Amino acid sequence: MDFEALHSANFKTLDDTVGDWTSMLTKLEALKKDANDGLHKKALAADWAGDNAVISREFVGKTAGEFGDAVTQATSIRNIMQDTRDDLKAQQRLLKDAIERGRGKNLTVTVSGGSFTVSENPDKKAPNGQSDVDALRDELDGIVRAATEIDTSAATALKALVDLTDHGFSDAAYQDRDSAVNAVKEAEKLAALARKKTEDLTPADFDALNAGLKKYSGDPIFAEHFATTLGPRQTLEFWQGLNDPRLAYKVGSERVDQYDDLQKNLSLVLASATQADSPEMSRWKYDMINLGDQQIGKGGTTQGFQVMSNLMRWGNFDDQFLKDYGTKLIDTEKKATDNGRHNPMMWQHMGIDPLLNRTGTDSGSDPMTGFLAALSNSPDAATDFFNSDFVTKDEDHDFKEEDGKKEKRALTNFDYLFEERDWPQDSNDKGKTSTEGRNNLAMALEAATTGHPAGQMPTEETPPHNKDQAELMQKLVASVSDDPERLTKHSYMSDSIGQITSEYLPDINRAMSDDSRGNTDKLFPVAGTAADLEHSDVTRLLVTLGQDPKANAAVEVGQAAYLGSLMDYHLNPNTPEELRYPQSPQDTIEEISRRSAEISGTLAVGRQEAIVGPAAKEAKDFADSVAQQKNAWSGAISTGIGVGVSFVATPVGGAVASGVASTVSSMVLEHIFQQSETDVLKDAGKTAGELWGQARKDSFEMNQLAAEEAAKAHNLPYANQVADWAKAGGQDGFSDASDNARHMADELETEIQPG
Repeated sequence: MDFEALHSANFKTLDDTVGDWTSMLTKLEALKKDANDGLHKKALAADWAGDNAVISREFVGKTAGEFGDAVTQATSIRNIMQDTRDDLKAQQRLLKDAIERGRGKNLTVTVSGGSFTVSENPDKKAPNGQSDVDALRDELDGIVRAATEIDTSAATALKALVDLTDHGFSDAAYQDRDSAVNAVKEAEKLAALARKKTEDLTPADFDALNAGLKKYSGDPIFAEHFATTLGPRQTLEFWQGLNDPRLAYKVGSERVDQYDDLQKNLSLVLASATQADSPEMSRWKYDMINLGDQQIGKGGTTQGFQVMSNLMRWGNFDDQFLKDYGTKLIDTEKKATDNGRHNPMMWQHMGIDPLLNRTGTDSGSDPMTGFLAALSNSPDAATDFFNSDFVTKDEDHDFKEEDGKKEKRALTNFDYLFEERDWPQDSNDKGKTSTEGRNNLAMALEAATTGHPAGQMPTEETPPHNKDQAELMQKLVASVSDDPERLTKHSYMSDSIGQITSEYLPDINRAMSDDSRGNTDKLFPVAGTAADLEHSDVTRLLVTLGQDPKANAAVEVGQAAYLGSLMDYHLNPNTPEELRYPQSPQDTIEEISRRSAEISGTLAVGRQEAIVGPAAKEAKDFADSVAQQKNAWSGAISTGIGVGVSFVATPVGGAVASGVASTVSSMVLEHIFQQSETDVLKDAGKTAGELWGQARKDSFEMNQLAAEEAAKAHNLPYANQVADWAKAGGQDGFSDASDNARHMADELETEIQPG
């Protein structure tokens, strides 16, 4: 911006533009409110069925979210433009004031071709002569430079903001131009530090990087600009070099105890950066993936995948980037292991290689570990990855027996990682064998099958299960049934598998009904795609999960929440006739109670095996896990998840029941929580038979309570009969559990008591 442009600037157009954006914001806010209060809430309450339960409902939710992002982005643009206008007006005032003061000192400003000169009046000199001329010239020059910086930085900020997405809207929020501009400047400054030679990196540099990345980890403009300015190879070389004690001798000795913080902060920044759609970031992602099988650093065997995967353990990475990254990672391992026939030894930690993971759980040498951690935060990418082929039928691979015949099989990434892969030996910072790889595998499967990040409860925004998720669940259940030691030998995986199971309880109840032609689909309605499960596989899965305190509690407590919701749904007079189970209230309650009791009884088989069998686990562990799960589900129930919105499908999505459903489920949860606290005092030293008897009694009471509270809530005339119906169903259910476990899972337990 030159002198004349600033001096003569007419800000009416900019005023109008700011006004137009402000008016647009008012309209967008109204659209956002309509989308959230009308479109979105109606979508959550609608009785979706089939593909609509997944595709349309999710589309409506995302569309409503776009209105929110549009408001955010429009607000940021308006704020930047408004801030720029106000600052330019201020500079114009300063310019004119300075000229006027110069006039009072007999100074004249002459403009020619955008430049200006300051001189004394010919007939009257300035009080201080040339010093007054120089002072005014410098002041005016500073004002013009400041205006130019404002104009240029505004353009930079707006371009950076708009470039974050190539379609839709960004959720990046900025209050003014300076905050957006500072993000760019800080990104450049910190990228310059990270590009320094490792040998030259100082503790002060480390502190600046760590603090800056932490401060700006949630800033989209910073993240994109930092990643693209640093570059993909330099990103890898920075982390690899920092962890090489031969190179990082200046900083390592003083800051190594803070490496874990930097690892996390850098991971969060890179995750945010991958969400940007700028051309520079698209190139960064492409180049980063291609660096995966290339050596990074000198004098070692470290590959790009090993470095980058350790910078993926935190944050939400772009789904497409994870899909492309995972495809290349799997392809690299396939080539090195002869389609999985040999151990992936190329990921084994070598003494000359640096420790790339600073969390202490493992060395970081196996890139699958960090990558699976990234997948656990990105459900859609996880589902896609596990269902993708590892080896197709056309590729040379091992054979398996099917009906007495040897047939080539298509091997998915799930099959390979869950069943076949020989995980490289690794150790944690205590020198013990690391379990992080398989544990992250279980968490990634949790995200892939449930549709929400691992370690979280579903929310009303979580869509019902789709076809790919349901098919993966089918593979998982069948695989555990085929070889339960895939879990029992790695019990730390069971909490995630237990959570998965708790979110497929309608599907599991259906499977245990053995009813392919009747009305079980109405008794246990499912929105979205139901998982087609075998009764025997479900029984073996539940006996296996019952042996782990956390998994046992996840399913038991989840079933309690589901039971309360289901009783309320079927006893609610307002449930539409076409959705109602076409049997008498007695048959309905007995059948619900029977299935619930069979699940409880099958879990009890596993629990008694854990307590009185070779494992000899403490009853208190089971009680403590029930308390933790109860708190998790209580929080979900208070928002309608696990009850109204969720129970019709899975604890994820479906039709809305009555407002009392949460009350019924909450009372059932409180009952099993109190019962578990009481039982733990009695369970020590109990025989298998006594444990079985207590579980049976607890299950009956849970079923009766759910039926009684639901009937009472709806003032039903048969409220004084429902407890007897629930008990009758429960007795049959525990007999089913005993018989089915004996015949379907006899090798999994020590002693099963007759029903």
